[in-house]
Amino acid sequence: MNAFQRCINPQCNATFDVSEVLHRCPKCGALLDVDYEWDKLPVPNSLAHFEKYWGDRANPHRFSGVWRFHELLPFAPLEQCVTVGEGQTVLQRNNGVAEYVGKSADSLFLQYEGLNPSGSFKDNGMAAGTTHGRLVGAKTAACASTGNTSASLAVYCGVTKLMKAVVFIGSGKIAYGKLSQALDYGARTVQIKGDFDDAMARVQEVSKKLGIYLLNSLNPFRLEGQKTIMFRVLEALRWDVPDWIVVPGGNLGNSSSFGKAFIELHKLGLIKKVPRLAVINAAGADSLYRLYNDEKLRWNGGNIDQSKIDAFYAQMDKENRRANTIASAIEINRPVNLTKCLRALDFCDGVVRKVTEQEILDAKAQVGAHGFGCEPASAASVAGTKQLVEEGIIGKDERVVCILTGYQLKDPNATVAYHGTDREFYEQVLGRRGVAETPYANSPVVVDNDIDRILDVLK
Repeated sequence: MNAFQRCINPQCNATFDVSEVLHRCPKCGALLDVDYEWDKLPVPNSLAHFEKYWGDRANPHRFSGVWRFHELLPFAPLEQCVTVGEGQTVLQRNNGVAEYVGKSADSLFLQYEGLNPSGSFKDNGMAAGTTHGRLVGAKTAACASTGNTSASLAVYCGVTKLMKAVVFIGSGKIAYGKLSQALDYGARTVQIKGDFDDAMARVQEVSKKLGIYLLNSLNPFRLEGQKTIMFRVLEALRWDVPDWIVVPGGNLGNSSSFGKAFIELHKLGLIKKVPRLAVINAAGADSLYRLYNDEKLRWNGGNIDQSKIDAFYAQMDKENRRANTIASAIEINRPVNLTKCLRALDFCDGVVRKVTEQEILDAKAQVGAHGFGCEPASAASVAGTKQLVEEGIIGKDERVVCILTGYQLKDPNATVAYHGTDREFYEQVLGRRGVAETPYANSPVVVDNDIDRILDVLK
């Protein structure tokens, strides 16, 4: 297949067959990429090559927004690739949100991944991850999750019946909209008395001991699927590269995969320009922000200063600092793809910012008011764009793509608390998180059950 796994540490650079189930390099412990002998593969001469598949949508693999780009992730034969119809997403130019963040008309775009089958971007990666699981004969797949990963894994295992699904979640750290999906789709759900980082540690141990196929974004095949989000962005822009990609930062799988996508496209001569990358943390889960901006941690050609990471996490443990944000999808303090994200930031001349709960929810309300409901984590990309425009980092006329990672009903409590009139519920969900006001609330009007009073309200 001319595909293999490669250690991302340039000093190691070890390679492994795609048939091996690995999450880190056995030689040095670094993360792994899926890599290809591109000179032996039929690489298209231009990205416009993929337009010919638009007319073949009756073919499930050409209908898929992941496998339509199979030539750019050819680690498995196309006929063996798993699909449940993922990637039917849209890129919308949104002038209302552009005005909110302080940008010019026609310069801001929202990439809405909430239209995927499980309601989040995770389905892109799960299509590729379950494909590899199928190749290696896995019978059971597992993940740790704040919600979206568990929902996606449950969908793919439930629809295809290729594997059984086991999901690990933290106590009280999952939105019910997401948990309901994992339960409904038949996944065996294990709730750990701890947070996501605890669940992530345990699922790795369990997978190793029981031979279960791990489908968190440590899995390099997961990230192969997620890089197709960028292919679809370029497709929607008629293959014209934007100036900026802005993405929420949780476990850093998206930012890592986006960087890999642009590294490969540039290497293959399919793009000449590379967009800048902005990764946005929630203020209550800001490890990347602190390490990148305060500790000046960098990719440095692969020579990452591990001592800075170790010291940072040791201090975090000493202070018992736990991730805490309404944006549950990015409520992660130990991002497993940290080093790959540093590589992406380096290649894409990136920046890292953090935004408050108030900024996230205000941005979320504005996204909703202009046509796209999204989960709180998604809105971090819009809030971060607003901050970067105010700083003068993003120009008012530069073309920006904000990634909306998940559907609105993933976390309806946050939406209802922001817009509702029930102050007790507001305090329970938002007030204790420091959200002082709801300036963009669209609150229901309470009126007597009387036609005249109703007419008065509607005049």
